[in-house]
Amino acid sequence: MADLLFKILFRLLALLPLGILHGMGAWLGRLTYAASAQYAARTRENLRQANLASDAARYQNILSATIAETGKSLAELAWIWGRPYDEVVGKVRECKGLAHIEAAQACGKGIIFLTPHLGCFEISALYAAQRVPITVLYRPPKLGFLEGVMRSGRERGQAKLAKADIGGVRLLYKALKRGEAIGLLPDQVPSQGEGEWVNFFARPAYTMTLVSRLAESSGATVLIAYSERLPRGQGYVIHVEPLPLDFSAPVPQQINAALERVICACPEQYLWSYNRYKIPRGVQPPATIS
Repeated sequence: MADLLFKILFRLLALLPLGILHGMGAWLGRLTYAASAQYAARTRENLRQANLASDAARYQNILSATIAETGKSLAELAWIWGRPYDEVVGKVRECKGLAHIEAAQACGKGIIFLTPHLGCFEISALYAAQRVPITVLYRPPKLGFLEGVMRSGRERGQAKLAKADIGGVRLLYKALKRGEAIGLLPDQVPSQGEGEWVNFFARPAYTMTLVSRLAESSGATVLIAYSERLPRGQGYVIHVEPLPLDFSAPVPQQINAALERVICACPEQYLWSYNRYKIPRGVQPPATIS
């Protein structure tokens, strides 16, 4: 019954204009922030930890915008997953850095898209799937009835999903071997044995090592891509930039430094509520990182 009710509600929400959903999402974000002390405290702590604001007024402005943008990111899922594929990717008003994608395709060794929890990260892979087959690593939702809706919304165009397990990682290697693209959330906390402690905004964060292995073994081009959400439901601007890696130095550290740079360009749309600094089960707490 819950499955059916959710699908009906989801389809009804998908009928609404994107601007209306963003307005509803902003209110949802504020209500969630007011209702959950733990959620609110984590959002404040992570944003304050990043030390992006020059004064208290700037911090409050970023915090207020972040609360609203986080709600928008949830509300827009119905539109992103529920509307026709061409209509969804048509909301991308510009792709800044498209030449980097084209150059990577010309190399023929595959593309590794790193898309952090910044802006509308759902639309980035769908946009890329117009141009190149892309396999995106994902974690199945805790609520089983969400799986079908999520897969149908994400597996469109030339996009397909791979579960975050050993079988899924094999699919990523195979996709790169074929010269295709893969997508990863580089700021998602990995499981035990799949990461190392590296500073992220001057605080140790357990960071995935998979990108280093994939890039070094395949010779693929690594690109950072994020989708900036425009106001009033006007659409999105995708930003793409290359991330040349030096394999003689720690790659996770290079990735986190690059993520910090793009987040600083659009801090209001980063998911500061995400528990980025958690200690995964079985992982030893971090020592102090210089």
